[in-house]
Amino acid sequence: MNSLFFEDYQAGQLLNTGGRTITETDVVAFSCLSGDFNPLHSNVEFAKKGVFGQRIAHGLLGLSVLTGLVHEAGFIRESAVAFTTIAWKFKKPVFLNDTISGTFKVKQTKGIGSQGLVLFEVKIVNQKGETVGEGEWSLMIKKKGA
Repeated sequence: MNSLFFEDYQAGQLLNTGGRTITETDVVAFSCLSGDFNPLHSNVEFAKKGVFGQRIAHGLLGLSVLTGLVHEAGFIRESAVAFTTIAWKFKKPVFLNDTISGTFKVKQTKGIGSQGLVLFEVKIVNQKGETVGEGEWSLMIKKKGA
């Protein structure tokens, strides 16, 4: 998909990303990068005894992967100026080997000079169609020709 500019967004518009499987390597790399070695993520035996019965990916890893998925989808690749806000709820765990993808629904737009704010309702869903995270993202998006 080509980048969408501010004028291309309409309230109610739906956009989707492709999917990505969360791997052991992703979890280890994120632990190293963030310094978060919570045993729910890093200790198989500890996690077996926990409420999920297995290791889970970091919630912020899923959210971070979603930023990559939206970039790969292309609709903000050349037009995004900045994230302005993210409000997020972690609904269900993401397990190792889950495949996640994102859905974006335009909630509101507001022009500001040569750019504008686009407020999205965002969901991360797993391969079973379950919502594992949801919230709102506000992005500053360029206008055409700016």
